[in-house]
Amino acid sequence: MVHRLVVSYGTPEDPAAFDAYYRETHVPLALKQPGLVQVTFGHGKAMDPAQPAPYLVAELDFDSEAAMGQALSSPEGRAAGADLANFATGGVSFVHFEVQTAT
Repeated sequence: MVHRLVVSYGTPEDPAAFDAYYRETHVPLALKQPGLVQVTFGHGKAMDPAQPAPYLVAELDFDSEAAMGQALSSPEGRAAGADLANFATGGVSFVHFEVQTAT
């Protein structure tokens, strides 16, 4: 079973600076978290123009909710969390869940 953490970032004050910092600094920090299986991210586009989309959405996959908790509380996870203040000027929100597959 995969447990997924979804991180949604609001529109930053300086999108170009956000993108550069995210790719060059934050992602390498996030990848150091123990137990992290996969990270994917991209710029969202709203299906309904009346509802704004997050500027960027990242998905971090772990083997379990416990593994996610251990990763986030590790020194590497705390460093990645502390780094948010350095670039997430548009705000950030988190949700997590067990991934289910429909067949």
